[in-house]
Amino acid sequence: MSTPTIDIYTKFGCGYCYRAKQLLKRKGVAFNEHDITLGGPKKAEMQSRAPLARTVPQIFIGDTHVGGSDELAALERSGKLDQMLA
Repeated sequence: MSTPTIDIYTKFGCGYCYRAKQLLKRKGVAFNEHDITLGGPKKAEMQSRAPLARTVPQIFIGDTHVGGSDELAALERSGKLDQMLA
């Protein structure tokens, strides 16, 4: 079984985005980064996937909306992130 697709929507200079990407890199998983600094179709895509989301990063593992950096870190602390990545 392969790792699910991971999408992370970010903006330039975002410390929370950096922290989330570093955690994913430490886990050794590939992810698709979508920079929405200037808006555009990827921002619209993020908003359609997570209509209530107004901040970045917004992280999706497969079809599951994880949320932001704090939620990703909480999954890691609880041991649930490894299960989601398996």
